[in-house]
This record gives sequence, structure tokens and C-alpha cells, in this order.
Amino acid sequence: MPTANLAAKLEGLLGSSRVTAGEDALAPFRVDGVSPSAAVHPQSATEAAEIIGFAATEKLAIVSCGSRSKLELGMPPVRYDIALDMTGLCRLAHHDAGDLTLSVDAGMSLRQLEQALAEKQQFLPLAVPCFETSTVGGAVASGIDSALRQQYGTARDFLIGAEFVDGTGNLCKSDGRVVKNVTGYDLHKLLVGSLGTLCVITRLVFRTFPLARASAGFLANFTAAEGALASRRTLEAAGLPLSNLEILSPEIAAILAAILRSAKCSVPQGLERGGWCTYVSYEGNEVVVKQISNQLEKIVSEARAAQSELLDKSIDESLGGMLREAFEWLRFASPAVLLVRLTLPEFTPQTIAELSGILKTNSLRGATLLRARGVVYLLVQADSEEGAALDRLEKAAKNVISLVTERHGHTTLLHAPLGLKSRAGIWRGPLENIGLRRRVKHAIDPQSLFAPGRFWGGP
Repeated sequence: MPTANLAAKLEGLLGSSRVTAGEDALAPFRVDGVSPSAAVHPQSATEAAEIIGFAATEKLAIVSCGSRSKLELGMPPVRYDIALDMTGLCRLAHHDAGDLTLSVDAGMSLRQLEQALAEKQQFLPLAVPCFETSTVGGAVASGIDSALRQQYGTARDFLIGAEFVDGTGNLCKSDGRVVKNVTGYDLHKLLVGSLGTLCVITRLVFRTFPLARASAGFLANFTAAEGALASRRTLEAAGLPLSNLEILSPEIAAILAAILRSAKCSVPQGLERGGWCTYVSYEGNEVVVKQISNQLEKIVSEARAAQSELLDKSIDESLGGMLREAFEWLRFASPAVLLVRLTLPEFTPQTIAELSGILKTNSLRGATLLRARGVVYLLVQADSEEGAALDRLEKAAKNVISLVTERHGHTTLLHAPLGLKSRAGIWRGPLENIGLRRRVKHAIDPQSLFAPGRFWGGP
């Protein structure tokens, strides 16, 4: 459909004030250089459903979005006609503080939601990157890691329901009492990390948590990875209620120290020393926090830490905030960045050495951030997005994927130069459950209207 005709038809549905057209105005909605023909700004689930019903009739592809901070996750869409801006749906629809549950529109910002819940001494553990601007729906659809995963798990663990529009324009609801498939799985769990390829999320239902009275952060420095990994194993075995537990390679520590200095924030001693660092955050009442601090001192001492420190509150807030935003600053760490998320049954010094060997063989720099619950961010850096540098990035990506697959792990692309994404063959790893994924997609979005091509191997 010609762009002018599409914009006119959309204006006929919702009015001209709800439709954006024109190349410059649509630039913010581009996904990896692919622009829509129009953007629409619904103010209700009913209006979103009306647009999707129109798109289904006209066979137009839709990419739904919020703050657009993570639109580059995944592959470029193969078709993109309409951008559906969901930020107009931004109400806290229901909050039962006594029952620790809430219903919130997908377009509400995480910061707004945090402020509303804090008035009731509660919070939602979605400590994701781009927190100041991210919407609730975008945080769920992106599936990006929360800095509070160690204690609270992922969104799948506290998402208890959802309302959404399917690929035919129907308003749907899923929660533990209403909609389940025949095997008993909650359909709303499928929305986490779906990148908007299944449906358009309009509202989400969560379990909330009480705000802690006190919190603290602790940083230990080790001369080698073995000590840092040993400290993590001991901490996990101790069963301490830790909010976050991360290990920083020397390169990550150096990047963090530079960012904190440039922001005129105090830099923890452990980051300045070089070597590997173990960062821990924890919360509770004053007595619990003090007991955990004492136990941490003992554990890292036994692991032969070169230095350790209980962080000043302001320093901990700065460092913890930067680690929450790791995805954001890692993808801009050099002129050309490949950022992949690895999950492995076990991460050992040998694994670190093998990953380092891959980078060295391909004349690339890198860094490793071991996140909570066995998640690893591998940063691969080059000086250019073109020519031989791009070839080396491609070879390194293939080698990393091969290594992780051999170890029965999984690799997820978080960021890559567009030229590398276009070499899609390198992302075609084992097609795990691809048949099932395609059947689910077809059942909810039979015409593949939603973000087609965003997943490798998928419709």
C-alpha cells in the first residue's frame, strides 16, 4: 500500500493527531535502518485492536514499541509497515497492596511505576537497562536481564497475567485462572523475550514485593579469575539472600572505573586495583544486612581476596546502577561491538581461557561480565565495522557459538553491527523446538503480522 494512502487510512481510523508520517518524523521508529510507512499512537487497548484488525485485513506488518530503547535486539524485520507506539497506554490500572498484586498498562514507564509502588512500600524487581525510560511492556518483551535476578528471578517468575491483542485484532487475556494451554503452561510467560513477535501487549499483571528497610553493597578484588569464581561458588552454596552477584573481568572493571570517573563519582578501590572483582548487593533489615556483611568478609578472606570493602551507600548506588545499565554501556564500548549473552552449565577458568583464545586468534579485544544465575555477557571489540574487522568479528562469533554449543549452553545475540547481523547464517545454531515455536506463532499470529523476521529461524 502506498505510504500516503496508508497514512490517510490510519488517520481515518484514529484521527490525524494519532498518526505520524514522513521520513524525518519516522526516524525514531527505525529498526536496524528499516523504517515504517507510518506510526500510530493508540490511547487504549481497543484502539490498538482496531489498528491490528485493519493491519490483518490489509496484510501489513506491525512492530510495537515503547521507549524504543531496545529495538535493536534481535534481527531486522523483513517487513515493517506500521509502528505501534504503546506509550499512550500508561495507567496503573489496579494495585492491591495487601495482596501484593498489580495490573499496569504496557506503556507505563518503569520509573513511574517504581514511584507509585514506593508510596505503598513495595516494588517490582525489573531492574533492567535504560530504566529511566523503559516501559513495562518493553522490559517484558525484550527479556533483558534484571540486576535483581539473583534473588527475584526473571519476569517469568513474578508475571502472573497479561492482556494482549492477537494477530486477528482480538483482545485476549491470560492468567493462571483464565487461559492455559492443554499442558497447563501460562500463555503470558511466552511474552517474556518474545520481541513483540507474538502479539501486542496492552496490560501486565505482576506480583509485587515489599521494599527492604536497609541495603548494602560489597566488592572484593582477586588477582586471578580462579579466586573470584571460587568466591561465587561459596556464596551460592551459602544460601545467602543476595540481590545481585556479579564477577567483573579486569577489562570490565577498567571500563566501569572510567565511566564512574567521567561522571565525577567515587570509584571503589577494587576497581582501581586491576584484577578480577566480585560484586555483591543484599538487603533486609539492619540486623540481617550486618550479618551478611560479616559473612561476606569471612568468605572472601578464605577465597584469598587481595582486597575487599563494604561500599559506602552512595558508591554502591553508583556501581549498582552502572551494573544494571551494563547492556547500555557495553554496546558502545568501542567503534564496533559484538555483545553476546551466554548460558552454560558451568563457567570455569578454562572456559575463560578458551574465550580469550578465540579473541586473541582473531586479533580482537574483549571482556567478560559474569552475571547472576550463570548468565555471562561476552564483549568482543573491534576498531571498525567494515572489511577485515567485520570478517574477524564473524569468525569469532562462529567460534564462540560452536564452543558454547559443545558445552551444552546457549548463545543469544544482544548487539552486533548491522553488517554482521546481515550475515544471518552465523546465528543459525541448533533449531531448538523451532517447530513448536512456529506453531505457537501461527496460532496467535496466523498471518505473521508482528515483527516478522526478528527471530532467527522463525517466521
